[in-house]
Amino acid sequence: MQTKILVLDDEKEIADLVTLYLRNEGYEIYEFYDSEDAVAFMEHNTIDLALLDIMMPKINGFEICKMIREKYTFPVIMLTAKIEDMDKIQGLSLGADDYITKPFNPLEMVARVKAQLRRYTKYNQPNDNVNIIDFKGLIIDNDSHRVSLYDQPLMLTPIEFNILWYLCKNRGKVVTSEELFEAVWKEKYFDSNNTVMVHIRRLREKMHEPPRNPKFIKTVWGVGYQIEE
Repeated sequence: MQTKILVLDDEKEIADLVTLYLRNEGYEIYEFYDSEDAVAFMEHNTIDLALLDIMMPKINGFEICKMIREKYTFPVIMLTAKIEDMDKIQGLSLGADDYITKPFNPLEMVARVKAQLRRYTKYNQPNDNVNIIDFKGLIIDNDSHRVSLYDQPLMLTPIEFNILWYLCKNRGKVVTSEELFEAVWKEKYFDSNNTVMVHIRRLREKMHEPPRNPKFIKTVWGVGYQIEE
């Protein structure tokens, strides 16, 4: 079955360029220039990844990302003319998986899309090794990639699942932000990187954790994060 990708950008030239390169890779592309049309399409069709321009009229990319994360876990890549730290933090806190800044190299864009799809595919496929972590009401099944807390399912993105799984595998150990980032994102960590912090915050929100005294994911100030034994 072909991988289905939604492309949303009100600049037709950019949307056409993205579509051209992704179709050349064998993906099935649904191209939109209007945000309301894109939202309506997603409500009635299954897709595997979305590339969303932030600066859209009617409904901007941030709002669409928020709508997606209320229902779906597929990867979301934001397209933006410029990237400010606050924009990136806002997008990540809403559940975006990656950013591509315009103008971009089409080959890099394709590589970023493939990286997110690999992560998503791995997240949704069974693992040969049965791995289940069950403690304090939290159950994480690495075989089915299901998570529940106090018998209530948690809807996590692949990145959120990988963060929680890594921290739980290393229970009792303080995991630095650098170690966590490089283990989950498979990229070099930079001191100015707020990505880990934003995803931890979003994960705590989904787990209904009080920010000042979380039961599960503890902050070790100046070092990183820890899930206690």
